[in-house]
Order: sequence, then C-alpha cells, then structure tokens
Amino acid sequence: MTESELAAIVGRPIPGGTYTIEPYVDWLLNDVVESPRDGKVAHPLFAYISVAVGKGVSWDEVFAICGATAADGPMFGEHETVLERPLEVGESFSVSGEFVSAERKRGKRTGVFDIVGFRLALTDAAGELAASTYNSIVFPRRDA
Repeated sequence: MTESELAAIVGRPIPGGTYTIEPYVDWLLNDVVESPRDGKVAHPLFAYISVAVGKGVSWDEVFAICGATAADGPMFGEHETVLERPLEVGESFSVSGEFVSAERKRGKRTGVFDIVGFRLALTDAAGELAASTYNSIVFPRRDA
C-alpha cells in the first residue's frame, strides 16, 4: 500500500449495522468474568462487543481496506471506550463509524508499519449516543 492509498482511508465510512444485547449473552459474559448480574444493566464490555459485532464488516474486510490480510500479522493497537450511559439488557443499537487516522511509521528494529485508527458509535433507538470506541490497528509493511 502506498502512502497516498493509506491517506485515502481516512474519512472512509464503516458500513455499520445493528446489535441487540441478548439476555442469554449478557448472562454468559457475566458468568465468564464473574461479574454480578441484575438482568437489567448490561456489562460495560458490551460497548466494545456491540460495535465489534455490529460494524457491518468482518475483521478480514477491515484488514483488506487497509491493504493487508490476517497473514500479514496486524496487531491491535490502542483502544478507548466511552460509555455515555449504562447499556440495558435487551436493548438494540445502531452501529456506525469511520476511519479517522492513518499514519506510516518507521522503526529501527520493526521496519515500516502503518497505524490505522477508526471510531465506532453505538446509537440507541431514540437516536442518542450510548457509547463509542476508538481502536487502532498496527499493520507491519515488510515490503515497504
């Protein structure tokens, strides 16, 4: 991927979709992380799970947009979650997002790599922002 192709990723929308916090999935997650469950308020991890599953593209498709495959060894970079309010069990959300940054870097030992960032928003049925995430992925560029 050239640096101009990399720069063109910024502003590209992520298709998005929907996600519902199903009661049985909330139960399973709380059981795994040994968290108390009240059946009303969903575990905060659902902010990430909801956008990751509901983003409308697979991880392989995200990698392809960024000129890579899973075999190239992309690595999870930064992550930030902002909860605007508690998420509720049984609640359905719309997911939307876009790529917000793309930067090529060079390291002495690591060589050339790209860091691509994207934001995803979780919007409730009333159109209000319930949560958002920022993620970056580090793509090694062995051939650059």
